Formats: sequence, structure tokens, C-alpha cells
Amino acid sequence: MAKHAASLPEARSESRVFYGYTVAVAAFIVMAVMHAAFFSFGVFFKPVSEDFGWTRAETSGALSMGMVVLGTVTIIVGRLNDKLGPRILVTVCGVLFGLGYILLSGMYALWQLYLFYGVLVALGMTGGFVPAMSTVARWFIRRRGLMTGIVAAGVGAGAMVGAPLAGWLISTYGWRTSYLLAGVIILVLLVIFAQFLKRDPEDLGQLPYGSSRLNGTPRKQKIPLSEPAGFSLQKSMRTRQFWMLGTAYFFSGATVQSIFVHIVPYATDKGIATVSAANILTIVGAVNIIGRVMIGIMSDRRGNKPSLVLCFGFLLASMLWLQNAAELWMLYLFAAIFGVGFAGAGTLLSPMVAELFGIRAHGTILGMLTFVMAIGAAAGPFISGYIFDVSGGYRLAFMVSLAFATISLTTISLLKPAKERIHIVETG
Repeated sequence: MAKHAASLPEARSESRVFYGYTVAVAAFIVMAVMHAAFFSFGVFFKPVSEDFGWTRAETSGALSMGMVVLGTVTIIVGRLNDKLGPRILVTVCGVLFGLGYILLSGMYALWQLYLFYGVLVALGMTGGFVPAMSTVARWFIRRRGLMTGIVAAGVGAGAMVGAPLAGWLISTYGWRTSYLLAGVIILVLLVIFAQFLKRDPEDLGQLPYGSSRLNGTPRKQKIPLSEPAGFSLQKSMRTRQFWMLGTAYFFSGATVQSIFVHIVPYATDKGIATVSAANILTIVGAVNIIGRVMIGIMSDRRGNKPSLVLCFGFLLASMLWLQNAAELWMLYLFAAIFGVGFAGAGTLLSPMVAELFGIRAHGTILGMLTFVMAIGAAAGPFISGYIFDVSGGYRLAFMVSLAFATISLTTISLLKPAKERIHIVETG
């Protein structure tokens, strides 16, 4: 009788649709909405700065401040996601994000740009990457790379839609009305889709995909039946792997955010129309969507490190090409190469954390590394803007970004596995 009763939960789990796919879809939409707004900063950049007469360093500083706030608070958000789950976090962050954009529509001073974008929007953005990636990592053991890639493709979808939409809105209604409309849409969508996010399969009486044969795992396939506790944040920070990963992502963050902020102003400085220049980010987004899914599949088959080395190689190649890219077709080709590198950087951080340190404190460790990446992302755009203000062009700024990309590739190439490995057993 007892044995029969013990089998009932398994029978219920087998008969129910696996909710992890719903979580993945909701996380994808959250990522897409947030990044559509976040990466449109470069499209708003010149209209706003020219209206107020702000320098490019001053205007870039708002995003740099936002990245510092984003990275700092993400450490706390990662810990809260481990304890409370993503639904409440993303709901609150969605309200802050939307409110920040609504308030931007009425700003009249530089300090308001820093407050509304550098604080409110940045606080809202903390509800994106870490809660989405860490939650998906908890729902999937098998196919973790693929599902992480699909969710991370929301970044590309957002960049692909957000930049041209912002360009069209600004040219049609002006930047103030565009901020207002975007803020309302952001708030509504994020609050709605946050309600579908659940932290753990256990909350619904299910198991992570790949943790048992109930989810369709072949009898003889080697799978992790249960992942060990893994590293705490403190223990992970005592490893060389943590700091090497952090170094690679610090400099890649500086490179990526410099491009997202300054590539559209650079193109328009060359006489390219705003809408055409915004399409550079559209191409990045389109390549990003495909790239993240393919890179996720590749990481499942070939491993996370080889996939990440390849992607950082694309990032370096794109920065080499950009040094002499002055025509529109050259910038579009740059966007395609850059999009692959950018896709890998965002997709593979979460699986790398799970591989190196386990999932005991996955959200917290991911949050700390995201903080390191965000500090780099804060420094990059400001450095590029300052160099432009001093030199009157972007040539030296792009050379610095090339050096940053070189450091990222070199560091990740030297990364070796942590001493503790996830134990693999054979079922049956």
C-alpha cells in the first residue's frame, strides 16, 4: 500500500504538461521587452543631447550610472531570486522600469536623466537577466544550454524591435511622446508576464527536465539525477575561475555597451540617416536571436568553454572590422559579426556558472558576476564618450574597445574547470 501511494506523485507529474516551457516563454518575453527599451538608449541619444546641448560624455554618463546601479543591485536580486522567486521581483521591477520611461518624457535637466534612467530604469532592468537565466537553469538540467539560448534570444528580439521602433516613434512623435508610450507598454507587459514565472519545479510538484525518466530521458542516457549543492558565493570567490570569468565579462561588457550606445551616433556622424543607422541594431538583434539558440545547442553538444571562446572570437573580429567601417554596408556587416559575439556572451554566462559552481547559490553567483560585467558596461560607454569629446571622433574609442575584446578572448581561452565537478551517474 505504501509503495503504491509513493508512486502517485510520479504519476501526476507524468500526466501533467511540463511547466518549464511556460516559464521559458514568459522569461523570453520579459527579456525582450526590457532589452527593447534598454538598447534604444542609443537611438534617443542624439535627439535628447542635442535638444539640451549636453556633451556625449554627459549623456553617456546616465547609462554608465545605470549600469553601476544595475550591477550593484543585481547582487541582491540574485540572492532574492534564490529565496523568493522571480514573480514578485519581476513585477516590482516592471513597475519601476515603466515608471522611469514615463518620467523621462517630462525631463528638463541632466540630473533628471540620471535619476529616471540611471536609477529607476536601471532598477527595473535588474528584473531581467539574472531572474530569467537563474530560473530557467533551475527548471532544466538536460537541454539547459538550448533553453537558456532561447530565453537569452529575447535580448536579440528586443534589440531588433526596440531600435527601429524607437527611431520611427521619435521621427513621428518626438522623443518625449515616444518615452511616454514606451513606458506604458513596458509597465503593462512586464507585470502581466511576471505572473507566469515560478522559481522551482517543486513549487508545482514537478521535477527539473532531465532529472528523471518522467521527462522522456532515455533509460541508458547519462544524466545528472541530482546536482550537488555546489559552491557558495564565498567559496566560488576564492577560486581562480571566478575571477577569470569576471575579467572576461568585465571587458566584454565594456565593449558591448560602448557599441550599443555609440554606434548609432557614429553612423549618423558619417551622414547616415537615423532610421538606417538604427537598423544596425536591428541586424544585431536578428543575428542575436538565431545566434543564441544555435550557441545554446552548441554548448549542449560541444561544451560551454569552446562555445564561449568562439563567440569572443567573433566579438574580437567585429571590432577589428569596425576600425575602418565608414559606409552603411560595412556597418551592417559589422553588426552581423558583432551579433554572434554578443549572443554568446549573454547566453553562456549562466550555464558556465552552473558548470563551474553548481546551482546551490546559482542566482547569487550569477548576480555577482553580472555586477562585474555591469561595471565594465558602465565604464565602456563613458570612456568612449569622453574620448569623442576630447578627440572629436570615435577612432581611438573603437581602438580601446578592440583592446578590451582582446583581453576577453585571451582570458576565457585560459579558463580551466573548477576542481569540483557535477557528478554524472547512469540510470537504469
